[in-house]
This record gives sequence, C-alpha cells and structure tokens, in this order.
Amino acid sequence: MDKKTAAVILAGGRGKRLGTDTPKQYLDIGGHPLVYYSLATFSKSFVDEIVLVCGRGDEEYCSSEIVAKYGFDKVRQVVCGGAERYHSVYNGLKALGDSSCDIVYIHDGARPFISEDVIRRTYDAAVEDHAAVAAIPANDTVKLSDEEGFVAKTLRRDSVWLMQTPQVFYYNEIYAAYHKLIESEEETVRKGILVTDDAMVLELFSNRRVKLVSGDRRNIKITTPEDLMLAEHIMKVEGC
Repeated sequence: MDKKTAAVILAGGRGKRLGTDTPKQYLDIGGHPLVYYSLATFSKSFVDEIVLVCGRGDEEYCSSEIVAKYGFDKVRQVVCGGAERYHSVYNGLKALGDSSCDIVYIHDGARPFISEDVIRRTYDAAVEDHAAVAAIPANDTVKLSDEEGFVAKTLRRDSVWLMQTPQVFYYNEIYAAYHKLIESEEETVRKGILVTDDAMVLELFSNRRVKLVSGDRRNIKITTPEDLMLAEHIMKVEGC
C-alpha cells in the first residue's frame, strides 16, 4: 500500500444492554474474547499499526491477556477511553499523533466479523475520496417520527444506508474534526446534537463529503443478547 495506515479499535464498552457484569468486549465467544476477532483480522491485514482503546483501568489486562497473549504485535499502544464514544476515539487518534500515518481506520471492537475485503475496499475509497464508511442499504421501510410518536415522514428506502465500521479517513482531517468537537463539546451538547459515528464528526466540522462503501451484512455489532446468539451461530456454522 502507498499510504501508511493505522487502526483505532474501540473496546471500552460496558455491555449494559447485554445484561452481563462482564464488559462485552471480554465475553468469550467461540473460545476467544469478543475483541480478539477484530484485532486478529486487522493484524493479518495490510494495516501497519493498531491502537486499542479500552475502558479505564483495563489497560494492563488488555496488554497482558489480549495483546501479549495472542501475539498481536501490530498493537503499538493500549490507551484508556473516555465517558463517551467520541472521547475514546479522540484518545485513540491522539495516540497516533507521532506515527505519521496517512490513513486511519476507526472500528468498533464489538464487530467481530469484519473482513479483509471490507478493509481493503474502504481503504481504496478513502484514498480516492478522503473519507469512506462501510454501510449496508436498508432492507426495511424507514419512517421518521414526530415528538408524539406518530409518523412524520417516510424516507425513500433506496437512499437509506445503515452505518457500520470501519470508517476510514485521512488522519489529519479526522483528527482536526475531532479536535474541533472536543473544543466545542459544551456547545454541541447544548444544541442537542448526539454524535453517533465518526463520519458525523467530519460532516459537522469540515466540508468533506463521506463516501458510502458497501459493507457486509455479517459485520454485525454485538449489542443485545440476540446479537450474541447470532454471532455464536455464525461462528458455529462457519467453524470460526
């Protein structure tokens, strides 16, 4: 690859919706902790280095029981996350500040089925368009509601995409956008803006357009007990 690449993998969630005391990224699935799978795929890919962002106080555990145990040599740093997802991403991006990377992936560690094909296709799109996100077209009809819970508008299904990760950017551009978000955080919160993904940060704080790249319907995010059951089924069927 012509560009130096890095990945920020987020593993700081608490898994409250799973109803377990164990943070979801450490739950055993198929004989390994959940976060193992995305780390393994990125480690086998052309990506040059990885920063793993974990929950506060979990740094030593992740370093010894995940990174060292499984030989993830591309993980150059394990850093602490923050109160919100965007704080964690910002901490991961800051950790890459002296690495001179050109392209950075941001990926949720709770998506164990990320493929090298998606990693490559999002890279190609990001190099050409500066910002690219893995996403899948919506199968269902999508409606917007009003404040009283009634249908306000029906969206054109062929224009609706469901976001996944990785989301891939030129490092300097996404870092600058996140820096502006952190600087204006109080104002952003006061306006009621909920930052839900990385592309949104770039959209809010730059003029850069974000390219949609066809993702993978297997690339699910483990959030609920049903997601966990589906992941275990996929692993059993595919022999992961």
